[in-house]
Amino acid sequence: MFTEKSALIALGGNALILSDEKGYIEEQFRHTNSCMSPIASLISRGWKIAITHGNGPIVGNILLRNECAREYIPPMPLYICVADSQGGIGSMMAESLSNELKKLLLNKTVPVVITHVLVEKGDPAFLEPAKPVGPYYPDDSADRYMKQGWKMRNIPGKGWRRLVPSPKPKKIIEIEAIKALFERGFIPIGAGGGGIPVTEENRGLKGVDAVIDKDLSASLLARELGLERLIILTDVDGVYLHWESDQRQRFGVLSLKEAKAYLLEGQFPPGSMGPKIEAALEFIGSGGKEVIIAEAEDLLPAVEGRAGTRIIP
Repeated sequence: MFTEKSALIALGGNALILSDEKGYIEEQFRHTNSCMSPIASLISRGWKIAITHGNGPIVGNILLRNECAREYIPPMPLYICVADSQGGIGSMMAESLSNELKKLLLNKTVPVVITHVLVEKGDPAFLEPAKPVGPYYPDDSADRYMKQGWKMRNIPGKGWRRLVPSPKPKKIIEIEAIKALFERGFIPIGAGGGGIPVTEENRGLKGVDAVIDKDLSASLLARELGLERLIILTDVDGVYLHWESDQRQRFGVLSLKEAKAYLLEGQFPPGSMGPKIEAALEFIGSGGKEVIIAEAEDLLPAVEGRAGTRIIP
């Protein structure tokens, strides 16, 4: 286990494209720069940092480009779209973080590792796809895709959306490369978008159309790197009790026992805070010292205990 100033920072993909934006690259770089600035400050204080990130809604945009250009260019499978998102988002983050570090007179390399993550072919998620991805479709398009075998869900007022499996991450294939970079003082960016999902087949690896939860992959990566902290940066300022009611309250500190109980009680929905709490339970249950959940702009005060929610043993 590394020193107490070691952490994996997991940045939510929604931090790079806001809900009211088109997703122009200038917008994405502006948000990336604002996210990387406090990370650079943390590194300047002596922290050893590795980074991972989500890829929604960017991977959705890649899937939409697939659809728009399908008459001219063969569409790529979902797992290749995840790989594309790793490269694009990783490139933006590496450029932004390198520039922010140079402002602080730090000359550090920020390598991006295209990362495959092993999932089990027998994972129950493959039997019941439930993770929505990509654009919304009108009835006629949805009918065509469902005849091709897609599972889709109708969202009233918006249209139909594709559902894909979200299996549990079991092994990070490139972990030794990420670990070697980290131990040599580099700042690796890896397992973006939860990782490119692969299964073992004929003693090799095969990509599968699925989406691995970013937070669960982040927990696995942090554990395999032996880090003391997992910091999850998202679009809410912490973990709340009774989130959807007028009685909601934010936790400053949450114990492992309390987090388990509230998760079982249904306080943390599967599509939002649930996976983050699951990731925290896995990380701390395996010896991690602390998980911090906060907004991206609150990184520095959250590390100092002045913002966000700390989950502790």
